[in-house]
Amino acid sequence: MIPKLLKHKLTFPNPNDADENGIVAWGGDLNPSRLIRAYQNGIFPWYAKDDPIIWWSTNPRLIMEFDDFKLSHSLKKSMKKFQYKFDSNFKDVIQNCSLVPRNNQDGTWIQDEIIEAYGVLHDMGIAHSIESYLDGKLVGGLYGVVVGKVFCGESMFSYVSDASKSAYAVLIKHLKIWGYDFIDCQVPTNHLKSLGAKEVSREYFLDRLYKVNMLSLNHKWNVENSIIN
Repeated sequence: MIPKLLKHKLTFPNPNDADENGIVAWGGDLNPSRLIRAYQNGIFPWYAKDDPIIWWSTNPRLIMEFDDFKLSHSLKKSMKKFQYKFDSNFKDVIQNCSLVPRNNQDGTWIQDEIIEAYGVLHDMGIAHSIESYLDGKLVGGLYGVVVGKVFCGESMFSYVSDASKSAYAVLIKHLKIWGYDFIDCQVPTNHLKSLGAKEVSREYFLDRLYKVNMLSLNHKWNVENSIIN
């Protein structure tokens, strides 16, 4: 039986005890303290509208090692046509992520309560966005959560070809220079694997995460052109 979380207790079951689908628990709420605790333990919320909150720790897990990112010649060329910012339009990024149709998905898991909860994490300096602009207009980007020296990617959107991939490339270049360890891509997708992400066991992922999940890095979330070029 999948454990139910109680709203007055922030503890999670051991992620290694997840069921065969990767579900760790259900219930609880999106209190920022609970969300932070979840990410520190390699657990993330993902659920459909009108369903209870479902907490996951998938096996296998998808991660991106910075040196494995495949920066193609065409993407490198595309990157030059956009302008980039960190955290300038976090709410617009997450709302656009909720609107973009996904293959094999009806509707979106990024509901109003998710937008509100991650907005709070953003205000706390824990959730961040990287945005691509074209002629001053937001045309792509992504957002995620920082836990220690790991960036946990959540979702991305693009209205112009390569806008989100370019933002992702910019993010990776900065995270590597700033001293982060890797990106948690959570659920395996062909798109992210085509960019160089790899599947690892949950045990391996958690071992890597636990080594750096309580560390902190001192840097400003500013785009540095010297890093991009």
